[in-house]
Amino acid sequence: MKKVANTVGVTLPLILAGALVSLRLLGYEPTDQRPGLWLAGDRITEAVTDWSFTEDHQLIFVQTRTPYLIPHSVTTYCAFFEGDLYLFSAYYQGGTFPDERGWNRNVMRDPRVRLKIGDRLFDQTVSHVIDADTRAAVHANAVAKYPEWSSPELGNVHFLLVED
Repeated sequence: MKKVANTVGVTLPLILAGALVSLRLLGYEPTDQRPGLWLAGDRITEAVTDWSFTEDHQLIFVQTRTPYLIPHSVTTYCAFFEGDLYLFSAYYQGGTFPDERGWNRNVMRDPRVRLKIGDRLFDQTVSHVIDADTRAAVHANAVAKYPEWSSPELGNVHFLLVED
């Protein structure tokens, strides 16, 4: 019995470590409403000065940093406004930002994110937009980009400005 316990005690951590290394190398991206872990793609290291190419992408991936060191990634919408890129998080049932979404809590604790747009990865930081005029303008662009989107009232849509 002791031999079985020792074997399991060694084998199980090795399997877990192997699985985590595989996920890290291959990525484990979100799909539909299921979150993912690491994002995989071609990492872009040059600063982005024009985010207008994002207008061609309906969904993008956002990888956040969790307190337990395994990333959390989700799909989200994005909007382009006056040369800047904004991510948005809609609270359809209401609620307090950032409490209702794990990825929102993560970016408020640590604003460093990895974005996957197409097959390219961008390491950026984000900040919560609170200026009412900017929020209204970005929301208008988002509604224009996603005409099928049933946006909740503006107070329940939260925007994150993507910065270098």
